[in-house]
Amino acid sequence: VQLVESGGGLVQAGGSLRLSCAASGDFFGWYTMAWFRQPPGKEREFVALVMWKDATANYAASVKGRFSISRDDAMNTVYLEMFSLKPEDTAVYYCAADSSGRGSWSPHTYAIWGRGTQVTVSS
Repeated sequence: VQLVESGGGLVQAGGSLRLSCAASGDFFGWYTMAWFRQPPGKEREFVALVMWKDATANYAASVKGRFSISRDDAMNTVYLEMFSLKPEDTAVYYCAADSSGRGSWSPHTYAIWGRGTQVTVSS
């Protein structure tokens, strides 16, 4: 599986963006898919994940209620809809895939990563 993110950009605080992560390769439906982000000068952090089996979603506390993750296995794509964006959401957003089924929040669990897409929220 290879991952390519898109949809990043510059948005004003309070605005919205939808990120997409397109996967190539087989068995996409068997992977837990997650979004992570890396703010400037900080470590990579968990944002959200969607499980492969039942599409259960988990969110970091900082984005819960504002972001929504979903997957379309027929299209081999996972989405991250972001609402009420804040300047502190500014980061490079990465899509990641894990075949272990653990639903982990740790980036070390994920073996497959995209190159990232920049999201900048202006105040």
